[in-house]
Amino acid sequence: MEGRAAALGAGTVLNALATGTGAAFGLDVETRATVYLDPGADAVEGTIAEDPDGDTALIERCVALATDRWGDGEGGTVRTDSDVPLAAGLKSSSAAANAAVLATCDALGLTVGDDADDPAIDVTRLDACRLGVHAAREAGVTVTGAFDDASASMLGGVCLTDNGEDRLRARDPVDWDVLVWTPPERAYSADADVERCTAVASMARLVDDLAVEGRYTEAMTVNGLAFSAALGFDTDPAVEAMPRASGVSLSGTGPSVVAVADAADADADLDALADLWAERVGTLRRTTTRNDGAYAGDSP
Repeated sequence: MEGRAAALGAGTVLNALATGTGAAFGLDVETRATVYLDPGADAVEGTIAEDPDGDTALIERCVALATDRWGDGEGGTVRTDSDVPLAAGLKSSSAAANAAVLATCDALGLTVGDDADDPAIDVTRLDACRLGVHAAREAGVTVTGAFDDASASMLGGVCLTDNGEDRLRARDPVDWDVLVWTPPERAYSADADVERCTAVASMARLVDDLAVEGRYTEAMTVNGLAFSAALGFDTDPAVEAMPRASGVSLSGTGPSVVAVADAADADADLDALADLWAERVGTLRRTTTRNDGAYAGDSP
């Protein structure tokens, strides 16, 4: 009983820590999971390829919840490997959870899709996403439940959500080139100062209004300035990006800063921004958005 799956990393449009509503968008970076189920095993053991000593509670809980719900409570093993840097604000936990849940579905022989009314579909991607969010809350790796991040990782495109209700409010495809600067330090979502984030709730509501209107790049720029200030990150990278990008934001609770160039924005110049950001200590990554999302099996 072997299964495989992959899920996307994501960037932030609206951080949900202030108001419980959030928005994120899928990136063309993946976390992959391989699950082996053993009906005779009574536990799940996990391994993270990039961090052999890392905490595997989240991916183990994802497999356990999935077999409890859709299988017969099988144990086994789960292994993830990833292009998404850990604790960098690019939704590595959401990607790992989604990939682990979908790989378990694949191991159980279940058909995954999006149409809940299709009798050929055993598990919808949104249901799989919600189960992963539940596992993340139980594992203590998120404050909000991160349904916004998990939705973008699972479905692709920009996903606008109500994290209190685990409800998808809107989803839109986007066509953006993306530049990510990740400094050497790491930041864990569960350690974020929620009180400081709540202090910028009025700005978060403005960001939400912009996102509802589909003004995603403007929304993310306002979000980035507000939450960089609230969480104590330097706003200089965002200021450098503003004349050269369609939108820029601190991603998640940091430390990565993500700039995007809309295909329709003739003034955006991520090459020029990359030259500026290259002078900073850290790692640069060029990628694009993705609208297809996560998939079970070896290929989309």
